[in-house]
Amino acid sequence: MTTATAELTTGTWAIEPVHSQVEFVIRHLGLSKVRGRFNEFSGTITVTDDLTMSSVDVTVDMASVDTNNEDRDNHLRSTDIFGADNNPQMSFKSTSITGTGPNYALNGDLTINGVTKQAEFAVEFGGVAADGYGVTRAGFSAEYEISRKDYGIDFNVPLSGGGLLLADNVKIELEIQIVQA
Repeated sequence: MTTATAELTTGTWAIEPVHSQVEFVIRHLGLSKVRGRFNEFSGTITVTDDLTMSSVDVTVDMASVDTNNEDRDNHLRSTDIFGADNNPQMSFKSTSITGTGPNYALNGDLTINGVTKQAEFAVEFGGVAADGYGVTRAGFSAEYEISRKDYGIDFNVPLSGGGLLLADNVKIELEIQIVQA
């Protein structure tokens, strides 16, 4: 059972990684979608009385990429894609929040591969609930689609029949649960 938005109390909340996911989806060969995730990430949400003045600050460890294929994961970490040695983190810092419950737009600076661009995540607030141990949690779902080229990730392979190995667009999907820090 969840409660209304008003139950989201002011203060600093931390992303609880055990119940959260940072995932991505990209089309491969123009045929199917390949999914991946990042296993290491952290962040805080500072909730204020005026929800639109609240802030979000998240970092993702790019070396923690996991697509269930070690060779592909190593290629994603390489300079062809993420350049995880030189750009070990993806980050997001919010600049504004607009909308009304349960749907919001979370705007901010998204940095991938050392390139920062404005991003607008569509956010759905899932509510607030206490777990079996009495810990108050809040949940959010969010998504945003990027162009890889906008972030300097232009690796691709032309296919003999036309087309490219990888699509330019990548969808970022988040399932986030937070607890008061």
